[in-house]
Amino acid sequence: MSKKNILILGAAGRDFHNFNTYFRNNEDYNVVAFTAAQIPDIEDRKYPAVLAGNFYPDGIPILAEEELPRLIKEYNIDDCVFSYSDVPYTHVMNISSLVNAAGANFVLLGPKDTYIKSSKPVIAVCAIRTGCGKSQTSRRIIELLMAKGLKIVAIRHPMPYGDLAFQKVQRFAALKDLEKNNCTIEEMEEYEPHIIRGNVIYAGVDYEAILRAAEDDPDGCDIILWDGGNNDFPFYKPDLTVIVADPHRPGHELNYYPGEVNFRIADIIVINKIDTAPPEGVQIVRENIEAINPNAIVIDAASPIKVNHPEIIRGKKVLVVEDGPTLTHGEMKLGAGTIAAKKYGAKEIVDPRPFVVGKLAETFYIYPNIGKLLPAMGYGEQQIKDLEATIDKTECDSVIIGTPIDLNRIIKINKPNARVYYNLQEIGDPNLEQVLDDFIKKHNLLI
Repeated sequence: MSKKNILILGAAGRDFHNFNTYFRNNEDYNVVAFTAAQIPDIEDRKYPAVLAGNFYPDGIPILAEEELPRLIKEYNIDDCVFSYSDVPYTHVMNISSLVNAAGANFVLLGPKDTYIKSSKPVIAVCAIRTGCGKSQTSRRIIELLMAKGLKIVAIRHPMPYGDLAFQKVQRFAALKDLEKNNCTIEEMEEYEPHIIRGNVIYAGVDYEAILRAAEDDPDGCDIILWDGGNNDFPFYKPDLTVIVADPHRPGHELNYYPGEVNFRIADIIVINKIDTAPPEGVQIVRENIEAINPNAIVIDAASPIKVNHPEIIRGKKVLVVEDGPTLTHGEMKLGAGTIAAKKYGAKEIVDPRPFVVGKLAETFYIYPNIGKLLPAMGYGEQQIKDLEATIDKTECDSVIIGTPIDLNRIIKINKPNARVYYNLQEIGDPNLEQVLDDFIKKHNLLI
């Protein structure tokens, strides 16, 4: 029986995981190539032979998704496996139609074939969309567990945009590890808060190897916390699934892939941003929970902000720099920086589009609905340089940094700037501490 020819459609994350867990060393399949979307400059690489297994001594090419119809015909592809996240259902089915029209099957792999089981209890924090507030929810859970004397090791959804063999298993325990691993801004935004808090975080490419390293971490490990990316479902089989919903985008929990998967499997649903979302948006999310997952525990929460220098916002013309993915494929129209500008009395939010340079201009072309906010894109050295140059050129009085890390550590900002901070704050009962107390008792983790 001949092998099936496979294309894996991805964005440097779920695609590699699906390969590693289902296709690697599977003699029934021949993975011809990966295709790349969403993230700039991640195609024209190879998934290296050292990670690909015995059937792929030359590695596996990573090609642009735009070539999909040609690739299907040229390589006689049988199955195209869709393996990236945070996309509307229309996009998923548009790709499915394209694949079917070219003669191939369209495949979605689920948890049964992609979950990895841990020897430690696993708490998964995922979301309905990018930018819902996973990061502050993960921070809150870790802080509560650490306060009880437990050792928490976080594992972050992959962002392997560099040397894949080098990035097989990455451990971050000190800020110097960020530099050692040549991290992008996107990676630093996720890893740095964990490091500063004092817990270890792992990431990389091979998530079986990563999990085993984390379970045996030299600093100890009582619980694995899966810190999800985009709106993807977990790579590990969770013992407790916490999903964050965003009432600024009501209804997205039923219209974006694979966010609805998370919505349906959630043990806990955190309705975040209740302090800034319209009441009707909150109500829509509540009604959808009742219709789709009525057994989930619902926690109301806010993400209140504070800034270190409010005086440089009040009455000023400000440039607002927000988290990149939240504005791009997350499709948010505002972030923490925008809220700070309004809360602290900015005179005007300056439109950066007349001043953008280089790859940032490409970002605004691809995502025209970003509007007059500046996404902190930093997938590579050139994008970081372009971000610095754009801020420098923009005619404004001051800059509001709404990103999870201080950009002053990454680039030189030659203007007065204020940094926005935000944490998760539960409202009333039930709350996360109550949920975690039950989890600790169930898994006999009492200290």
